[in-house]
Amino acid sequence: MLVRDAMSTVVLTIGPAHTLRQAAALMSARHVGAAVVLDPDDSGIGILTERDILNSVGLGQSPDAERAHAHTTTDVVFAAPSWTLEEAAHAMTHGGFRHLIVLDHGEPVGIVSVRDIIRCWSPMRQHAPA
Repeated sequence: MLVRDAMSTVVLTIGPAHTLRQAAALMSARHVGAAVVLDPDDSGIGILTERDILNSVGLGQSPDAERAHAHTTTDVVFAAPSWTLEEAAHAMTHGGFRHLIVLDHGEPVGIVSVRDIIRCWSPMRQHAPA
């Protein structure tokens, strides 16, 4: 199975000036665990995850004052839609992260998460009636 078959095409994009509270509210409303941060003036494409927000709050930082750019990972590993799920899982395991931004011709077209991969590999899915 390929990344394109498993990825979520619901790609939440935010800007670097969004507060962590704004990012968390948008992520919650869309039921996603990560947002793609687009910053054309600086680092290009980055990712902000629920864990980044949790770590900030855990450090006592204000989600109303902290901006996405300060918590965005810009050293991102990107997946291609044509990757196998095994390649994506290997990249996640090797890099120690749970989300991969999927790029097609340099544009974000999806996100694949550990949950997406597990869902595809689950025996329950394979035996479910069509």
